[in-house]
Amino acid sequence: MGEDGRVILVSNDDGVRSEGIEALADVLKDLGTVYVVAPDRERSAASHSLSLAHPLRVEKISPRVYSVDGTPTDCVNLGVNGILRGKTIDLLVSGINKGANLGDDITYSGTVSAAMEGTLLGVPSIAVSLVTRSRFRFDTAAAVAADVARKVMKRGIPDDTLLNVNVPNAPREEIKGVRVTRMGKRVYGDMIVEKRDPRGRKYYWIGGDHLHSEDVPGSDLEAIEDGFVSITPIHLDLTNYAALRALRKWTW
Repeated sequence: MGEDGRVILVSNDDGVRSEGIEALADVLKDLGTVYVVAPDRERSAASHSLSLAHPLRVEKISPRVYSVDGTPTDCVNLGVNGILRGKTIDLLVSGINKGANLGDDITYSGTVSAAMEGTLLGVPSIAVSLVTRSRFRFDTAAAVAADVARKVMKRGIPDDTLLNVNVPNAPREEIKGVRVTRMGKRVYGDMIVEKRDPRGRKYYWIGGDHLHSEDVPGSDLEAIEDGFVSITPIHLDLTNYAALRALRKWTW
């Protein structure tokens, strides 16, 4: 059992039975009492969607582990305002995601959006992703997540800010270190694939191959390419202040 009185909420977008969330919840038990509230199935690329048109159903599948038939945002909101109502939640950690959340990807990511919801609800929040699509080194990502969690619980995070953590898929001793980074920029190929079903009707796959990344010094993509853990502070205030100043000079 972790430090007395501390409560940690864990969620993800890969589903409550994902190996990544199990590794994450296990390593965080040394830091506090861990509650898992996660989707009942994979909800990748759900972004910050909240279910308003239908009720949510919750299943308690083991002590302090809950499955929700909703999005990652639903899970965090329900965890904070429902399942754990009345408890002070000291930290929210989302992940470990099976795949990177770098650059523009964060705008689609359910993993990052779970941390966004936690931040909106006043809970210090971290999103953790493992940069690979196979042979996942969850042990490495879990160890990094625990290190970041310890620092956050000791030092805090600035208001309206979450930490987006991406971890190279390598043994921990091969990781070169940690860089605090800015968002990079990915470039994708054709995003729409058009096909026909056996009855001749069109259908579409949304997706595209990652072609390359723009050269952005100090970015999350650069850090991962160089073999470092990337930690990017994401601010929820999306205002473009340079544009704000320029627009105020217009005649309205």
